[in-house]
Amino acid sequence: MTRPIVLRDLITGGWEDVAFEPFRDGVTIHHILKGEPAIALLRYEPGARVPRHRHAGLETILVLAGTQIDDNGAYPAGAMMANPEGSEHSVWSETGCVVLIQWNRPVIILDDEDQG
Repeated sequence: MTRPIVLRDLITGGWEDVAFEPFRDGVTIHHILKGEPAIALLRYEPGARVPRHRHAGLETILVLAGTQIDDNGAYPAGAMMANPEGSEHSVWSETGCVVLIQWNRPVIILDDEDQG
């Protein structure tokens, strides 16, 4: 029998107790569910960014702490975004943030020049 995956108290800082690993420059990840779809926690250091990318499938994000910014606006803790297949944007955080993210398929990086 497959058991559910449970992370408690994410909205009140429960993410502080999980182990993160490197993902991109200035961004770490905690994988909750690998594969397609995938679910993870992403932690952005202040000033970290993910370059412009296209979504190959639906991506949903819930900001748990801090503020995540993309080409369309700034999203503080409690904001939820749904990026449909085919949408494009860059993502960053000026002060740092933690988000719960789910994606159906990996993104396609379009511009990686700011990564090194």
